[in-house]
Amino acid sequence: MSFTQRIFSSSLGRKYLMAISGALLMVFLIAHMTGNLLVFAGPDAFNAYGHYLKTHPQLLWPARIGLIVLFVLHVYTGISLARENRAARPTPYAFKNTIQATLASRTMALTGLLVLAYLIYHLLHFTLGIVQPQYFSGVDGQGRHDIYTMFILGFRNPIIYSSYVAAQIILVLHLSHASKSFFQTMGWNQARFHGAIKTFSLAYTLVIFLGFMITPTCVILNFIKLPGEL
Repeated sequence: MSFTQRIFSSSLGRKYLMAISGALLMVFLIAHMTGNLLVFAGPDAFNAYGHYLKTHPQLLWPARIGLIVLFVLHVYTGISLARENRAARPTPYAFKNTIQATLASRTMALTGLLVLAYLIYHLLHFTLGIVQPQYFSGVDGQGRHDIYTMFILGFRNPIIYSSYVAAQIILVLHLSHASKSFFQTMGWNQARFHGAIKTFSLAYTLVIFLGFMITPTCVILNFIKLPGEL
């Protein structure tokens, strides 16, 4: 049996894969959030950011392929471990121990699948232009893809904004447990680190939620405007 086969056939190996892939996806969220925040710098900076990514496929495509691999690994290992746990306990306890188990920990599989579903929709919207195609093909004065205008007009739609808010709440619920369970899986959850882990988890989820929410919220409140608008 090869090393890869041993990893995937072992529940411990799959736990490590899920934890590491999840941690790398958490790093990606920070990078993606930072890119979104460039909208505050105005259309030129935001469109230049998008243009740079589009014109450097040697950076963009390895990142995209890497993210796809990470998502597939994370979803596969999460589902397989959940099914394995359920099969090991086919008869539920007469009294569920839900006092210590948080809502986030009990709904990890569900929130993970909901985040994946929203991610697909998000890609259809801003990457493939299938949602709101009328805003997707615009270019700015320098001939660059006008992602600034697409971003503004997209989040001015109350339905799109509301779905985004719901997705961010679900994401934060998922992350609030995932950011702590990573340390447990890796064996780094000794008692002396509990306070630091809890602080890190809270700080990370707050940064992600506020960082992703501030730009579309400023759009729908009309604090961020299109070029030429007063």
